[in-house]
Amino acid sequence: MAARGSDNRGMQLLLTLIEQYGLWLVFANVLALQCGLPVPAYPTLIVVGALTARGDVTVAQVIAVSTLASLIADFAWYFAGARHGRRVLRLMCRLSMSPDSCVRQTENIYERWGAPSLVFAKFVPGFAAVATSMAGMVRTRLGSFALFDTIGALLWSGVAVALGWVFRDAVNEVLAVFSEAGHWGLIALIVALALFIAVKALQRYQLIRSLRMSRVSVDELNDMLRRHEPPLIVDVRSRSSQERGRIPGAVWIDSHAFDESLRAGGLNDRIGQDVIVYCDCPNEASAATVAKKLMRVGFKRVRPLGGGIDAWIEKGYSVEVAP
Repeated sequence: MAARGSDNRGMQLLLTLIEQYGLWLVFANVLALQCGLPVPAYPTLIVVGALTARGDVTVAQVIAVSTLASLIADFAWYFAGARHGRRVLRLMCRLSMSPDSCVRQTENIYERWGAPSLVFAKFVPGFAAVATSMAGMVRTRLGSFALFDTIGALLWSGVAVALGWVFRDAVNEVLAVFSEAGHWGLIALIVALALFIAVKALQRYQLIRSLRMSRVSVDELNDMLRRHEPPLIVDVRSRSSQERGRIPGAVWIDSHAFDESLRAGGLNDRIGQDVIVYCDCPNEASAATVAKKLMRVGFKRVRPLGGGIDAWIEKGYSVEVAP
């Protein structure tokens, strides 16, 4: 019986801490998530939203604290993007549980919709931090950024807290089950978080592994360009990245309009050539993805450029102005 009481105290202490310091927990959790750490915040917001029915905190307070934490992280990413440009995006490629494909997808969305895309950014996994950095990088006006990002943060926080309040009875029942489970309930929560992070890490590893193929170095490519029959060079970066220039002779392919790009560039008539594909991301995931697509339509020898455009520029090789 004493052991049972000891078991319950551990979980009960956690629930008491959530009740007493729920706002601080919300602030820390949301701030960590929006800074890029793989720690889900919606479960915390839903639980604390359910606890507002007890009267210790209000729905408005929870939403305000969550929104404040989001804005602190978002403005930090905005100013980092404005100051450091694509270096911030490359950092995200290395840290993100969804490799640089998420950065490429975000660039496409932001280029199409601009600042209004920030309204729904937090509902798209891997989009929020990248979108706020993109806003700074492309010099979105601070007023527009603040307006749409605040609306997005309020909407994202409000939905979670509203779900907690509406389903408060069900949430309280779940909390009661965890409380009855004692320290096993606490262990279950820790294991669930660890499994979430492990699954995300495994998905990242599997994606990168599936895209492994032989790379060509920038020095090798430079030598190949001096030949009588140089290779076909394919640029798969976003439109905004084209301002940095292209490797001489490169043809741009929009990975999200692959077939149309092939036809527009007349690439179907060049299937017999060697092909070098490059992007501007550390893992060359976008380049490797397009390389596999090219191989599926008949191109035989297709390789990504190791290091992408950054390695090419760092070596001092020339670039040309993109049309």
